[in-house]
Amino acid sequence: MAKIKAPLNRIDRITIVGGGTAGWLSAAMLGTFLNERHDGPPVEITLIESPRVPTIGVGEATVPGMRALLQRIGLDEGEFLRRCNASFKYAVRFSDWNKDASGKGIEFYHPFDAPESICGKNPTYHYHRYGPRKGPGGLIDAILPNAAMINGQFAPRLIGGNDFEGVISYSYHLDAGLFANYVKEVTLERGINHIVDDVVDVKLDDRGYVSELILEEGGSHPVEMVVDCTGFRSLILGDALGEPFQPWDKQLLCDRALAVQLPHVDPKTLEPCTTSTALGAGWVWNLPLYNRVGTGYVFSSAFRTDEEARDEFVAHLEGKGFKVDEEPRAIQMHVGRRERTWVKNCVSIGLSGGFVEPLEATAIHTISATLRLFAANFPDRSISQPLADRFNRSVGELYDNIVDFIVMHYLTSNREEPFWLAARNEIDVPESLQTNMDLWQHILPSEADISGINLFGPPSFLSVLYAKGRFDDVAFPLEGSIDKADWQEYVAGMKKLKANYAQHLPRHYDFLTDLRNQAARNLLGVA
Repeated sequence: MAKIKAPLNRIDRITIVGGGTAGWLSAAMLGTFLNERHDGPPVEITLIESPRVPTIGVGEATVPGMRALLQRIGLDEGEFLRRCNASFKYAVRFSDWNKDASGKGIEFYHPFDAPESICGKNPTYHYHRYGPRKGPGGLIDAILPNAAMINGQFAPRLIGGNDFEGVISYSYHLDAGLFANYVKEVTLERGINHIVDDVVDVKLDDRGYVSELILEEGGSHPVEMVVDCTGFRSLILGDALGEPFQPWDKQLLCDRALAVQLPHVDPKTLEPCTTSTALGAGWVWNLPLYNRVGTGYVFSSAFRTDEEARDEFVAHLEGKGFKVDEEPRAIQMHVGRRERTWVKNCVSIGLSGGFVEPLEATAIHTISATLRLFAANFPDRSISQPLADRFNRSVGELYDNIVDFIVMHYLTSNREEPFWLAARNEIDVPESLQTNMDLWQHILPSEADISGINLFGPPSFLSVLYAKGRFDDVAFPLEGSIDKADWQEYVAGMKKLKANYAQHLPRHYDFLTDLRNQAARNLLGVA
């Protein structure tokens, strides 16, 4: 006789507290993951948004997973690009993070693509033995088209091409406020409940679970599962549930940022990359959106006052040709994370759960990755502890990988200012990073070296370490098992590929402008 299945004891209601990018992406992604296809009534999702609390959002850069995220939640890429003043991004360019033998700052790229192997081996071994080593463009320009695409300011596909297609991997620069509003509009159209009110109290039951939220105007709001998107305040996970905060101030010294939005020096010069330029006590980001530039100075308050940082930042911008009429906005950064991201019936998303300085534009990725992990471990009303434990381990692995990668940037700088000396000599290097740094004196980074949930794999670590001269004096044993003819064939193929892209692909600015013009033509009914 067939066993009768027990009725589902599922969670029927999810409450999201907080709007902004974290809140509205949570609503969109959970709505998609849980309700896109379902045999039974949908999970009811309610977002409670304060009418008073501003979002931190400034111009945002993203990583390649953003493209899949937009597809997964069903957004139109063309509309996204137009409405969020977005542009394409193929890599991060690092400037002045290290100096050459003459004291001049070097420049290198962290690209989004990984190179094809040569006869099953990493082509870096071939470049290391046969390549120019110190030539213009370095390793990345020799083995990938990304640098050439950026320098030529090419779009990733032809005008009129299909959404999300590209000859290389890409992500975006976007206006975070416009993006949150766009996702909000789309999500509300799909039936998400929206309450504009302030949470003034959080009630716990006798198990310590969140049982209800007390709203200033609406009174009691019962809770089954709550998603905390309240930013650095961490109203529920931190304040109500008391989950400890684990700072990373012993690994990463920057704790302040100045941010400002500026007009382009030349609107038609639109590089498809983020630029990170090192200054005396930190680094400056430059994100070229379609309509403006988002820029800011991430620095350590132990080495610069806000006034000193402001003067240094403005001098840097004016040296690049920018006219700074607006006073930069100061932001206190709480770098670290809650020890657990899922506690009882609360999951934190975004800044409420953790924040790593924005050197590699990981904020939106950690939001989406955490939401995917939560959906994959979605509980019933019993809130299984093993599920929560597995989820928390996975989120911890993701953060550890990001921290390792960012610490590595500082650890391998050779700048001599007091901040930079402290950033490499007075920090606690994560054990996982130190183990790999020791290993990578003898072999190039490989998949075997980076385990668990991760964003930055071996190609990312390799692109940065190689450019910084980590392998200059290393003779790899595998160099005796490669052939120069294979390398020459690879170089010829890469040269041909770059020429093909340069001949046929439109300029980045022209592509995005045509996208807007086509939208206007469609509205007017003009072909």
